Amino acid sequence: MEKELRVIVIEDDDVACNCFANCAQELETVNVLECTNDSVKGLKLVEEYLPDVVILDLELNDGKGSGIEFLDGLKELDINYKPFVLITTNNPSAIIHDFIRKAGADFIMSKQKKDYSEKEALEFLVTVKDSIVRKSSSKDRESFIKDTEENREKRLKNKIIRELDYVGINPKFLGYNYLADAILLVINGEKENMLNILGEKYHKTNSSVERAMQTAINKAWRTSDIDELLEHYTARISSEKGVPTLMEFIYYYVKKVQE
Repeated sequence: MEKELRVIVIEDDDVACNCFANCAQELETVNVLECTNDSVKGLKLVEEYLPDVVILDLELNDGKGSGIEFLDGLKELDINYKPFVLITTNNPSAIIHDFIRKAGADFIMSKQKKDYSEKEALEFLVTVKDSIVRKSSSKDRESFIKDTEENREKRLKNKIIRELDYVGINPKFLGYNYLADAILLVINGEKENMLNILGEKYHKTNSSVERAMQTAINKAWRTSDIDELLEHYTARISSEKGVPTLMEFIYYYVKKVQE
């Protein structure tokens, strides 16, 4: 099986982020893992995923931090491998380009070029893919990636559990484990199969799993302190009952635990 390039995008333009994700699906050999507009979060994503490539917007004018801050932070990460860094920028300064090359950038693409596009950037990565893969193909690194992904699952699960506890959903509730698992499944892209996976895991029907989760939410909103609920659950509630629907609840925490 052909190895795919695992890519993190640090970019402050949502349209560009979507273009990278959509173009990667067309190319098949490129997998855009996540996109963020925050250079500090970008460093955390590198630690979590240990990607082959980071596509880095230099300025991040509408985000947090900058590409230069990311490059400085990358040098300090305690990892046994540094990803290939592709800079994308509107800055034409030769002085700045020389500076960021010395700071660790592997290649610079100007967004001011007439033919620049997110697809062109990914296609460039495909052309140098073999060299990037050779650099990243060590057994130690593959083992590190596996351990990192397992640790990521544990960190996410622990954060989910803390959030459920904040709103009064505890292990005594029948739907407690179902909700924790459901949130993690959706984070991992199992939206459509969520109920089937939970039903098989807990040997329950899909409807009983779904009912238990909604009952746990209803009970929490009926018995928990209202100030605690308002502090920890800040999303708009569409239900006339004043209680989040199951999917509203799940998606709120999918987003919250990944922030």
